[in-house]
Amino acid sequence: MNIAPEIKKKAFKEFGKSEFDTGSPEGQISLFTRKIQHLTEHLKENQKDLSTERSLVRLVGKRRKLLDYLKAKDIERYRAIIKKLKIRK
Repeated sequence: MNIAPEIKKKAFKEFGKSEFDTGSPEGQISLFTRKIQHLTEHLKENQKDLSTERSLVRLVGKRRKLLDYLKAKDIERYRAIIKKLKIRK
């Protein structure tokens, strides 16, 4: 699944330090969250699409690892990103 460059820049600008800050955990988490939401909507209509389901599970795992890293590194940044994106543990 490809996301438009404008959407990526907006996500990185909103959650990272700048629109070119693609390496920050917050920016990556926000991008993964957008992808997860898109794939979830796709799977509501196409329940038998197993390759998309597998991709969704992998993305959730990647996001979980980044959230765990951020939690260990800086708990305040972790709490802020959880609150902004309305993600639950």
